[in-house]
Amino acid sequence: MKTYTKEDIIRIVSEEDVEFIRLQFTDIFGQLKNVAVTRSQMEKVLNNEIMIDGSSIEGFTRIHESDQYLRPDLNTFAILPWQPSTRKTARLICDVYNPDGTPFVGDPRYVLKKALARAEAMGYAFNVGPEMEFFLFETDEKGLPTSRTTDAAGYFDMAPIDHGGHVRREICLMLEEMGFEIEASHHEVAEGQHEIDFRYADALKAADNIVTFRMAVKTIAQMRGLHATFMPKPVFGINGSGMHTNMSLFKDGKNIFFDPNGEKQLSKEAYSFIAGVLAHVRGMAAITNPLVNSYKRLVPGYEAPCYLAWSASNRSALIRIPAARGQSTRVELRCPDPACNPYLAIAACLTAGLDGIEKGMTPPMEITENIFAMSEDERKRHGIDSLPGNLKEAIECLENDPIIVDTLGAHIYQSYVSGKKREWDEYRTRVTDWELKKYMVVY
Repeated sequence: MKTYTKEDIIRIVSEEDVEFIRLQFTDIFGQLKNVAVTRSQMEKVLNNEIMIDGSSIEGFTRIHESDQYLRPDLNTFAILPWQPSTRKTARLICDVYNPDGTPFVGDPRYVLKKALARAEAMGYAFNVGPEMEFFLFETDEKGLPTSRTTDAAGYFDMAPIDHGGHVRREICLMLEEMGFEIEASHHEVAEGQHEIDFRYADALKAADNIVTFRMAVKTIAQMRGLHATFMPKPVFGINGSGMHTNMSLFKDGKNIFFDPNGEKQLSKEAYSFIAGVLAHVRGMAAITNPLVNSYKRLVPGYEAPCYLAWSASNRSALIRIPAARGQSTRVELRCPDPACNPYLAIAACLTAGLDGIEKGMTPPMEITENIFAMSEDERKRHGIDSLPGNLKEAIECLENDPIIVDTLGAHIYQSYVSGKKREWDEYRTRVTDWELKKYMVVY
């Protein structure tokens, strides 16, 4: 990871002919926001003097307390490679602060920093590796997205039937220019569906990478006349998009999930972390799977795990332990989707795992059979519960999980739940095309 000083950034801005700097941050739902300033304002930027109106941002502040300041994380400085090669544009990801110099409690990045501080106090560093899936769709004559794709490819297929390969290639190259280490890219199971994997990083950088990745993918697709979406289930009858989240804890430079003498070469801490995540995964579902649409992906039959179980190899389980051991030992949570706010989702995962370690929790027995093939009675005999079935149920689970509520903090919790209840209300009162086709003629 590169580290920058103020002097480094001033020098690079001058040498690289950077004219615009985008100061980025997210609202509570993970939507990327920014304020653009010109090079003439660099001194103010680097002295944390750029202000925003927080009352205009979802979940931030009220109108009578709206002034807030952006404090750029200098190590997130990057030139945006898809912008013009002269009078370039760079970005800095920012933390949001109050006028009195205190961190703003409604800033999702601050929520993750608090969770990481708790881990650090326990002697741990938290690493995260996301696997990002997305769809590429055609646009209509007005440039608006459709759900059409001429792509007929499947898992790992190549051109010419993989029509999105050239876009994936361009995305990978541009992300590498921004400092990403791309590990793999390939066509996914569904037609029009793609995955690009980048190297794991410390949790804060991983969350920053996710918001940068989404911005890059959508921007580059648009430049090529396509529409990229991270909507979890855009098309009925085919697989949806997930964000499998690989997690590991390190202490003194060593992966503490690995124990060469442990069962399956996993440590006691690894098992307790798994148990903690399973104990809280229903409570954090409204964070990891935040949309009405998220729960149309989390159904049996489309490779999306919806049952609370773990396994060292079974991909129908919610938590999987990939085969790699040693420093690469990790816990893979398979339910999060790429529409989530990564700062909040990663903070929730970490807090849940740490709760398991602190309380010495023990996970249930490993499930090695295909859970999707089990009957409801068989799942009950194995003690396998399921994720919430819809956003309303997920909100209720969040409200009843004080550990996850505390992770979010009162400010974000209240605003988040209020916003999601409005979303559910809007959905449940809307008349859908399915209802019209099903009932209009018959009744």
